[in-house]
Amino acid sequence: MPSHSPSIEPFPLPIAPLDRAPAQLLRARIDGKAKPRGSLGRLEELAIQLGLIWHPLPPRAERAVVFVFAADHGMAAEGVSLYPASVTRAMVETYLAGRAGINVLARATNVELCVVDAGIDSEMPARPDLIDAKIRRGSRNATREAAMTIEEARAAIAAAASIVGASIDAGTDVVAIGEMGIGNTTSAALLMHRLTSVPLADCVGAGAGLDAAGIARKLTVAQRASRRSNATAPLDVLAEFGGYDIAMMAGAVLGAAARRRPVVIDGFIAAAAALVAVRLQPAARDYCVFSHRSAERGHAALLQALDAEPYLDLGFRLGEGTGAVMAVPLIRAAVGILEMADLIEVLPGGLPAAELAASAKRLVR
Repeated sequence: MPSHSPSIEPFPLPIAPLDRAPAQLLRARIDGKAKPRGSLGRLEELAIQLGLIWHPLPPRAERAVVFVFAADHGMAAEGVSLYPASVTRAMVETYLAGRAGINVLARATNVELCVVDAGIDSEMPARPDLIDAKIRRGSRNATREAAMTIEEARAAIAAAASIVGASIDAGTDVVAIGEMGIGNTTSAALLMHRLTSVPLADCVGAGAGLDAAGIARKLTVAQRASRRSNATAPLDVLAEFGGYDIAMMAGAVLGAAARRRPVVIDGFIAAAAALVAVRLQPAARDYCVFSHRSAERGHAALLQALDAEPYLDLGFRLGEGTGAVMAVPLIRAAVGILEMADLIEVLPGGLPAAELAASAKRLVR
């Protein structure tokens, strides 16, 4: 995708909650397909959600794009990660070279990759496959001051909503979100803690592979940041403890929902961004598809706070949108359910009405 100079969209974005009235008709339509009733399990629930999102149009899932938002975090200076902050840029270069985990899985699932510089602490050379939406060269150290100003948080949300909106206008059917940013699991843990009732110790995990001592150090840093501010309003919490990658993922959720498209949420950090988006605009929850349950500590409780049951549990904890792209084939399959033959079409045509009804009853038991 070409470089993009985002236009600032209205904030908060107007998002219409899903009209649930067609759900009964969609359920009856799916129950009438050539299969036993409920035999495709949760895939049928996903088909109904997609049908409601796209209503009155038939749902589509042909073109899917995963947006990977990359940014550095000031708290990385406190030793909260196994890796130095320079790895953020190094991984972005690997994405652009087509050799990272997300590249492999996106190719395997036929999902386009869009890399966004949300706030990398480096000047990135301009190139056609990197969107420059940099707000600032890395967030501030949240143990000492707010990670972002309110204006920067708003700008990041608006920029991502604009980027995603332009992609949808160009024909994207499914939006998926992921991230890259050394230190961002600490920010996500703080957002989760402050926006839910979950204790901070239950939100802080191993991230990119910390051992027990590293997790303890990370928790201590997170506690210092938490004591610095008592913010509870979602935008304030985002500005105090978040980062430009997380703010832009929240904006991507809002941007997709505002244009009535499903947005596939990746793992722990993406779910924290979704939580911010839903706290800002509760109707955005209707448009979220939660892809997988991460192995990161806290993700299960975070999903519970979002009333979400993910479709996959593969032990992933890579980030980058890798779990999100693995759910895209499920979305395409759910759309396909609505195109299946109806039961009445495949039953023997010469059966009397009573025998036809009995056959149908046997099939749907």
